[in-house]
Amino acid sequence: MSTSEEEVEKTPGPPKSTAREYFESFVITLVMALFGMTFILQAVTVPTGSMQNTILIGDYLLVNKFIFTPGGHELPFLPQREIKRGDIIVFKYPGNKLHPEMDRMHGASATPYQVNYVKRVIGLPGETVEFKNDEVYINGQLLPEHRIIGEADDNVSALDTREFEDRSPDQQWSVYYDEDKLKLSRAGRLPRDPHMEFGVAGKTMQVPANSFFVMGDSRDNSEDSRYWGFVPRELIIGRAMFVYWSCDRGASNGSAFGCLTSPRLSRIGKLVR
Repeated sequence: MSTSEEEVEKTPGPPKSTAREYFESFVITLVMALFGMTFILQAVTVPTGSMQNTILIGDYLLVNKFIFTPGGHELPFLPQREIKRGDIIVFKYPGNKLHPEMDRMHGASATPYQVNYVKRVIGLPGETVEFKNDEVYINGQLLPEHRIIGEADDNVSALDTREFEDRSPDQQWSVYYDEDKLKLSRAGRLPRDPHMEFGVAGKTMQVPANSFFVMGDSRDNSEDSRYWGFVPRELIIGRAMFVYWSCDRGASNGSAFGCLTSPRLSRIGKLVR
């Protein structure tokens, strides 16, 4: 090889322009962000009070899409696990096949397979679920839940609550009941909701394979599996991790900038459990 050929090989190309470097950095960042939002994380907002006070109206959640094993098949070399009772999950609403008129009444907020819902896993595949006196029984055993009195209202940011019973060590999460409805239920005088098919007192149901029975923590303000049935495994997006932003929509009086002018700073970073 001649000296001139060596010089040609060692001669560097023209330096990248600043604009090109910024463009390449932007493309790489965009690809990584799209990968993360597609396979690992997703952001969702909470527009209703079905999970109050665990999650408040106006909370913005970060969802872990990677934590659950794909299709229920555990891969030991990955930090994944199967869905457990008590997990707060985000899923595509499966639709109310028993009473489709309810979906039409709710409009865009109840569009099957498009709208994301947030609920707590109560019943696992193959288990039986039963309700007595507003208490949940799994396979005939009382499910330990910490019950709190909290008047259900979708127009407030948080429920005014007070203790209904002392919390025991086995009660890992709290649920909220309307006091008047709870008294009527315990007295056996609560009128039956004609749209509630699976939460009828004394009716035992079995969770199908690869499906889950879910409920909102605000028990008298949540349309959940008691109304429209089970959540298929393939519709589950992931597990709610923590609140990355929160705003008091009631205090903002419907302002378009409400989430900037009325933030709830104490909620930011709060773990969802």
